[in-house]
Parts: sequence; structure tokens; C-alpha cells
Amino acid sequence: MLDLVLQSLDDDKAEDVVAIDLAGKSEIADHMVIASGRSSRQVVAIAEKLTDRVKSATGQPAKLEGKDGGDWVLIDCGDVVVHVFRPEVREFYQLEKMWLPAGKPAD
Repeated sequence: MLDLVLQSLDDDKAEDVVAIDLAGKSEIADHMVIASGRSSRQVVAIAEKLTDRVKSATGQPAKLEGKDGGDWVLIDCGDVVVHVFRPEVREFYQLEKMWLPAGKPAD
């Protein structure tokens, strides 16, 4: 699933993609992926395409939250949770800093 998510984000020109391994840290998912889109429209398009690709590949729908605003969209792909932000919103919340080990910069 992680490979599918990363490929989808790359195909749709998501920026600053960071994959965080959550194994042993959270029961929510095995991986968290954080990415940015340049505008609200691109954020929504990235999220919609990802949900379409997940359903096509697995037959299971991915859950989508926040699509109406386009500032921060959460996509639950089962073992992988994806956050797609507008850059300003991503900078405000700084999710990477909560999950990455201390002193490790985001990729």
C-alpha cells in the first residue's frame, strides 16, 4: 500500500512527500505519509486520485476527510494514513515533528 500511495503522490506532482514508519509507535497505521499540494484545488485533486487508485488496486474504498475545505485532506488507506496539505497549513501544524525521532529532519 505504501508503494501505491507514494507512486500516486508522485504521479500527481505532490511536493515535499515524507513517509514516516509508525510500526510499533501507533496502532492507527503502519505508515503515515505527509505531502503538500500547491493550491486547494491540487490538494483535493491529489486526494481524489489517490482514493480512486486505492479502490482500483484493492477493491476497498479509502476514507476521505476534509475534501470540502481543500486545506488539509486526510486519506485513510488502511495501513497507510495520508495527509495532504496546502504548504501554509502544513507549516502551521508541523505533523512531521510530532512523529519523527528527535533531531531527525524531514526528508
